[in-house]
Amino acid sequence: MYKQLASDKENIETLLDGVKHVAMQHFQEIETMPASAKPQAVKKYKLPEEGFGAKAILEKFKADYQQIMCGSSGPRYWGYVTGGATPASVVGDWLATTFDQNTQSVKGRGDVSAIMEKETIQLLLDFFELPTTFFGGFVTGATMSNFTCLGVARQWIGKNQNYDIALTGLQKPIQVAAGMAHSSVVKGLSMLGIGSANIHKLPLLDAREAIDVDKLEEFLQQNASGEVIVLSSAGTVNSVDFDDLKAISKLKETYNFWWHIDAAFGGMVACIENKKQLISGWELADSITVDCHKWFNVPYDSAVFFMQEKHQKRQIETYQNSNAPYLGKPMENFTYLNFLPENSRRFRALPVWFSLMAYGKKGYQEIVSRNIELAQQLTNYIEKSNNFQLVAPTRVNVVCFKVAGFSKVQQDEFITTINSRRKIFITPSLYREEACFRAAFVNWQTTEKDIIIAIAELEATYQLIKEVK
Repeated sequence: MYKQLASDKENIETLLDGVKHVAMQHFQEIETMPASAKPQAVKKYKLPEEGFGAKAILEKFKADYQQIMCGSSGPRYWGYVTGGATPASVVGDWLATTFDQNTQSVKGRGDVSAIMEKETIQLLLDFFELPTTFFGGFVTGATMSNFTCLGVARQWIGKNQNYDIALTGLQKPIQVAAGMAHSSVVKGLSMLGIGSANIHKLPLLDAREAIDVDKLEEFLQQNASGEVIVLSSAGTVNSVDFDDLKAISKLKETYNFWWHIDAAFGGMVACIENKKQLISGWELADSITVDCHKWFNVPYDSAVFFMQEKHQKRQIETYQNSNAPYLGKPMENFTYLNFLPENSRRFRALPVWFSLMAYGKKGYQEIVSRNIELAQQLTNYIEKSNNFQLVAPTRVNVVCFKVAGFSKVQQDEFITTINSRRKIFITPSLYREEACFRAAFVNWQTTEKDIIIAIAELEATYQLIKEVK
């Protein structure tokens, strides 16, 4: 055995103690870590001929990189929709790395990791109050979850048109209808050959980011001769708006279409009594995307898809390893090798299993309800302020606002300045073509004291830009 490997193996306990110390330091300092990164020179290394060993490299990492990490998993990082990692999920993630299972088959050729993945899917179905007519699996994120679901939708349409798209390729255009499709959905359509430009954009309700269901029905009537894919949002990125899922579910009684719901983070409202009506009817969807590294607060990368069991045959046709006899026959036994795009798969279910079992439904209800309340507190401040104004109503956990009376240049300067101060991090966006800022509350650590800090930062930054003005 190579000398450095042998030494590291012999001293693994000391090495892991060193890693534990770094992890502990991170958790102890996360509340005060800068919320955003700053431009800086990063030390570069040449590939060593012999290697330094893990202990020496850990020290180099601590000296050269650890101190310039930003608190993107911390309580005041409100850009995009970025969650943190609960302590239990970190434990699960560390063990997933330690045991290093390639999660594949539930029997015969695999190990307990695939069994635990199926069990974790059942726990999630219970959490989201979805029927057991769904099954699912873990992928890297919303992009691959949407891709996985839409790949099966593509196969379903081909079979309804009497040809096998997975076998022969796309021969006819596929009709896709959406209101506010997330960029990851559009990317999925591009990768699948359906075409990112082939989305029929449905009209939205006035001052909303939600589909006009009457216009959707008109589209379905016009395309009644051929099956279509309908994309719904359960929580748009800008304002967390929801399509009327109950009304769309009623259309399934009359029209033949594949219904996919992107519930990447908005699906978490299922655990909140006074919000769950927003996803009423989603149990009739053909497929659903949920991102676990967002509001579920497990480490990157982790997402789950849910799909109706009646589509399993089409899923196997899409993702099977049919030309690999050593992997067995795809149709004969459940194996993730034949159900997902990836052959090599990390044990992503373990961090979710740990966090679910550690905190239960009530623990997540507390996280989600607290985030919603904190978003409302920031909203209340903006509504009373003369310096800021809401651009969209705060429906759930994202606050969409701008600086009152500032030009586009000043708005840009404002967000650059506030992020450069590194106490909070927010992102620019467009809400119905109007420039704005977004603050997304999804982190398990965020509390009222973070709102106090944020308000102070908003006021201080406003005064800085105003003085320049």
